[in-house]
Order: sequence, then structure tokens, then C-alpha cells
Amino acid sequence: MRAIVSVSDKAGVTDFARGLSKLGFEVFSTGGTKKALAEAKVPVKSVSDITGFPEILDGRVKTLHPMVHGGILARRNLPAHMAELAKNKIQPIDLIAVNLYPFVQTVAKEGVTIDEALENIDIGGPTMIRAAAKNFPSVIVVVDPADYPIILEKLSKGDLELAERKRLAQKAFQHVAIYDTAISQYLRLDMPGFPEEMTIAMKKRYGLRYGENPHQPAAFYAELTVGEKKPTGVTWAQQLWGKELSFNNILDADAAWGVVTDYAAPTVAVIKHTNPCGLASHKDIAEAYKRAFSGDPIAAFGGIVASNRPVTLAMAEAMKGVFYEIAIAPEYEKAALEFLQRRPDLRILVAELPPGYGKREPVYLDFRRVKGGFLVQSSDSIPEKNVNMKTVTKRAPTKAEVDDLLFAWRAVKHIKSNAIGLAKDKTLVGMGAGQPSRIISAQIAIEKAGDKAKGSVLASDAMFPFPDVVEAAAACGATAIIQPGGSIRDEDSIKAADAHNIAMVFTGERHFRH
Repeated sequence: MRAIVSVSDKAGVTDFARGLSKLGFEVFSTGGTKKALAEAKVPVKSVSDITGFPEILDGRVKTLHPMVHGGILARRNLPAHMAELAKNKIQPIDLIAVNLYPFVQTVAKEGVTIDEALENIDIGGPTMIRAAAKNFPSVIVVVDPADYPIILEKLSKGDLELAERKRLAQKAFQHVAIYDTAISQYLRLDMPGFPEEMTIAMKKRYGLRYGENPHQPAAFYAELTVGEKKPTGVTWAQQLWGKELSFNNILDADAAWGVVTDYAAPTVAVIKHTNPCGLASHKDIAEAYKRAFSGDPIAAFGGIVASNRPVTLAMAEAMKGVFYEIAIAPEYEKAALEFLQRRPDLRILVAELPPGYGKREPVYLDFRRVKGGFLVQSSDSIPEKNVNMKTVTKRAPTKAEVDDLLFAWRAVKHIKSNAIGLAKDKTLVGMGAGQPSRIISAQIAIEKAGDKAKGSVLASDAMFPFPDVVEAAAACGATAIIQPGGSIRDEDSIKAADAHNIAMVFTGERHFRH
């Protein structure tokens, strides 16, 4: 029996190759793997001993040879194939253990050149993997070191059953597909627009007890990308405390993290069903939490708390007495963490802030699943300083109103359409979400705000088709409005605002979140 073992990830490879040798395999290798095996005193030969040809072109060509691929691809159950092997003095190869050059790690390095990237595109490895996987009934293909022990165990008892060989082959094809996806993504980094063909690479983070409902099986996958998108946010968050996350927990935590990282100022959000029911910015993060909680203390029960600054002991103490599913932040003071860990039902997550946080907006592709396909769009990433506010009423907003208008405008980005938010002192005091009619969303926001609506500003994620929202804002005591504009009835809303001395600005942009 013959095996080719040539891996980039050398975890466990010496023990695996030694085990194969003890089982009677003749082990062949190349480059660094061969050196590592030889140094570990594992019996190993060069692939050149199979091909009768030296490695050439700085190692670019070493396994691309009929003596290798004939030995892999020959079907053992076809006499004609086996006769051809004998005629050409080719010996069968029974096992391929290969994983690929670290392309993603290479291109993630700062200042990497295109030449360096190209040198880390593996050619011989994927070709051997695909060949072995194509012929899996006869050839064992191994791409994951985690499979080494089970393979040795089964081989020691006789052989691998067909189902296990098939599992390994599926894993091998997926390994190559993810590798090719990473290369395609890298070469596409500076290309605008959307390609005609696209693959998405994902790796399983962990299984979930169930999905949105107990009868739905579920798992959590991380998108694997190259370029500036780093493993940050909820997907790669570290859980410091609490029971395992559920499907809905992850959705809500991601929404919460998306809200607070959209603000450069110290900000706390309280999320319920992916909507911010509480949101506030303040230089003191504990005060930011108190104000966020005050936005809707009833809805906060069972919600998610997110902070874009380290959680202090004062903030942790302010959370006392309120049941939360999750707290997520970039850091926790030692005393704050110890205080929060007294709560057995609280899941505590620590997540890295997005690349360039506070300096530039993260830009990424946003995928939305529909049955049988995906909708793909660029992210709704508009820098705070790039909001173009045009005053359309007789009265312009005051400096304090402008600050609250900008705060509220970012808030409605994260509220499901039709979104209405009321804000005062950089605190969300009321919000209405997901209603078929915008006036109903406004009425809900006003009812939630109660007396706090007086002196607030109102933000709408989209234009007003009628002046009814302006009339409702005036009735509750709101003093300024921010909205995209663009309705054929804009003049009606402007006249209503002027009649009530409300300052109104148009942004020329909308923020639908369906």
C-alpha cells in the first residue's frame, strides 16, 4: 500500500504517518512535510521516487505527473485500468493526505504583494485531492488532521467502509471549493460591482439546540473572507459566561452589536427581536446604559444589552434587577465581569470592534436569503459626517436639535421599516417598527415616549407620503424632524411643519430595513 502525505497544516502529521507506516503503508512526501517526517524518524520517501523526475520550477511542479495521478485515478474494479497501470509500470496509490498552502493567512498580512499571493496558490495539492476524492471507493483522501485518529483506528481493524470514504471525499471537495473561493475573493477585492458568478465560503462555528422554534434543526456558520473583513463581531465573539447561545440569541446579539458599532460615541443599546427598544449615547457608559434602559423599561426585559465601550462596574450595577439574555461589549472591567457572573442566566460575550472602528464605516456584502436564492447588496454604510441635511422649513434646527437629529437618523437605520424614532439628549425615547403604515409606527413611538416626547426630535427611515406624521409630531411636542424627502407631497409636510414651527431637514437618502 502507498500513501502520499504532504500537508501545510502539520498538526498530528508525524503520528499519522508513523501509524500508516506501522500498518504497512509506504509513505511518500515532499518539501517541508518530508523534512518533518524524516526528522521524526518516520520512514519516508520522496515523491520523486515515484515520478522518477525532480521537483522543478521552485517546487511548482512535483506531483503533477502520470505516475502519481495514474496511481490515484485508476479504478481498481476495472481490469482495463489495472492492465494499463501494469503496462506503464505505475503502482496504485491508496491514500492521499493533503491540505493546502495557507493562502488566506498569507493575503491577510499587511503589505502582501500580488506575487506573494500567487506563490501561495496551491496547484498540485488541489489536483491530488480532487483526483483522490473522485476515486474515493479506491483511494482514501484526508484533508483534516481531526480525521487522522479515526482513519488509523479503522485501518488497524481492516479498512474504511464505503460510507466513511464518501464522507472524506465530500469533505475534500468542500475543502478545495473553500480554497478556490478565497482565491477568487482576493482577486476580486479591487473590482467594483457584482460578479456574474459567486460562491460563499462558510465554516461551522457550532451546532445549535434548535432554530427559531424547537422543531427546526440549526447550526451556526461563519463566513470565511479575505481582505479587510476580519473575524470580529458576534460571529467570532468569545463567550465568557452563561449557557449556550440559541439561534434567536445570535440574531439579536448581532443586531445589538450592529447598532452600537454604528456610533463613534460611547453608546449602549437594548435590543428586543432585533430592534433597538433602548439606545443612548453619553460620555459615561453607565449613564448611557441608564438612559437606554429608560427608553422602554418594559421591553428591555429578556433583551440584549450591547456597549461599544468597556463595561464598567457602575454599568454592571445599573443592570441589576433586570433580566437580560446577553451582554456584549469589547471588554469588561474585572470587577464588572465578576459582578455580572453572579447572574447564572446571563450570557456574557466579548467581541472585537470592526476594523477601522470610529474612523471609517465597515463595508461588506449583505446577503439576504430567499427561497432558492440570495439577494446581495452592499452594506448600508454611511459615515456620520456624510449625512447631507438640507433644511426645507422656515426654521432651521438648533445645534442641540441637529445633534439629536443625527443620533435619531442612525437609530432608524436599525429599526425595521416603517421605522420611526423619537430622540432627546441622544437617547431614544420612543420607537415604532415594522408597521404596514408609517403613521401607525409614529403613533406607537409617541405612545412609548409618553411625556418624554415633548422637546424630542423625530426621525423617519423613509419619506412622508402624507403630512399626518408631521401633525402627530406636533401634537406630541416634537420640535424637529429628519426624513429622506422625495415624496410628491413633500410640500404638504413642509407646510404642516412650518405651521407648527417645526424644523425639518431632508437627507436625500432612505434607510429601509425589511
